[in-house]
Amino acid sequence: MARNLKITLAYDGLGFAGWQVQPGLPTIQGALVSAIEHLTGEKTLPQGSGRTDAGVHALAQVATVAIESPIPTENLRKALNDVLPKSIRILSIEVASQDFHARKAARAKTYRYRIYRDEICPPFQARYVYHHPYPLNEDHMVQAAALVVGTHDFTSFAAVDPERRDAPEMTNDSQSRIEHVEPSNIRTIFSSQFSRQGPELVYEVRGSGFLHHMVRNLVGTFLMVGKRGPAQVNIQKILAARDRSAAAATAPAHGLALVSVEY
Repeated sequence: MARNLKITLAYDGLGFAGWQVQPGLPTIQGALVSAIEHLTGEKTLPQGSGRTDAGVHALAQVATVAIESPIPTENLRKALNDVLPKSIRILSIEVASQDFHARKAARAKTYRYRIYRDEICPPFQARYVYHHPYPLNEDHMVQAAALVVGTHDFTSFAAVDPERRDAPEMTNDSQSRIEHVEPSNIRTIFSSQFSRQGPELVYEVRGSGFLHHMVRNLVGTFLMVGKRGPAQVNIQKILAARDRSAAAATAPAHGLALVSVEY
C-alpha cells in the first residue's frame, strides 16, 4: 500500500507563479512533482494546505502525497533537497494516516506580512518585505487590525474572482448539480495584530482559513487607514459592504509569508 506522506517545506516565492501547477510556468507544486518523479519514477500531485500566490513565501507549508516508493523518509528528504531548486527546502517528511489531507485537516493558519519603514531598505531584505517609508499612523493601523478578529463575511477582502480553494474536484456528473453554488466567504480570525520590530512594522494574522488575496487586501486596507485615518477608512463599514471595491488596493505579494499550519 502506498504511504501517505506529510511534507513540511519552506520556499522563497519570488520566481514562482505560486503553489499550483500551471502549464509552462514554474510553480512550487510543479517542482515537487518533478523532483518526486525524478527520484521514484512515480507521477504524483502533492496537495498543499493552501495555494500561495505568485511571489508569496512560506516558512512551513504542508503538503501530502501518496507514494509507493519504500525510500525511508529521512533519506527521501535529503534526496529531494538535492534535486529541488535551492529556493525550495524540505524541512521534514513523516508518514501520516491514510485519511490525513494537508488542506482538509488544517484547523488554523498563520500568515505574516512585513513592512519595512526606514528610508533605505537593505538589498538582502528587499525580497521579503514591502518597503514603505512614507508617513503612517501606526497606532491607527493597530486599532484597525483588531477589528477583524471574530467570524465575519470577508467578501470585501476577497479577490473579485476568488479561487475556490476549499472546493473538491468535481466529476462531470456532479458539476452540473453544484456549479452555481457560491463558496462561503465567511472565515474566523483568531488574532490580528501589528507589532514594531526594529525598522519593520509586522502584521501577523491567525485564522481558520483565508480567501484568495485576503491577507494582502487586509494589509492594503490597513495601510490606507494609516494614511487617511479610521474616520475615512472604516473597517466595520467595509466588512458590512461585502464589496471588494469598498476596500483598498492589494498589498504586494513579496511581503507575505505563510508561517505555519495547525492540525
